[in-house]
Amino acid sequence: MENLMSSSGQNFNWFIDLLFACFINLFATGVFALVGFGFPTHRLLPNKYYSIKNPTLIATLYRMLGVEVFRKFLMFFFWGKEKNRKKYFNGTRSGIQNFVHQTKQSEFGHLAALIAIGVLSIILISHEYYLMAVLATGINFIGNFYPVILQRHHRMRLGKFAEMN
Repeated sequence: MENLMSSSGQNFNWFIDLLFACFINLFATGVFALVGFGFPTHRLLPNKYYSIKNPTLIATLYRMLGVEVFRKFLMFFFWGKEKNRKKYFNGTRSGIQNFVHQTKQSEFGHLAALIAIGVLSIILISHEYYLMAVLATGINFIGNFYPVILQRHHRMRLGKFAEMN
């Protein structure tokens, strides 16, 4: 970013802008994911944040934005293997608590990346990288906002089961 900012307003072709936008998203999201694998980062936000206050809004966003298609995409390409799914939910009652914990970890990582990339996009705009900022924001929306909605939707659906354990 520092090198990019030092060449403020340089015109790249759309492919280079797209490439930079992808790297910005990949690196920013990766930083928070990496830290989240080693530390309980979700604890940086209060438990109150993770409670679902407006389930109707979550369900509406989930449906209107097509997050179900995104979920199916993830299941097909990433979480389709049973071994990968077992990390989140092993099929037992106690596994529900682990699943809720994993959704909080994932949500925090994507929320932090969503905010960080939003700030980086504003910086890109201030340095006249308009197309790169738009592309980075679009990728950020799909790559980080959708997962936040998906994790909240999971917890909303599992809320009653999680309370029973």
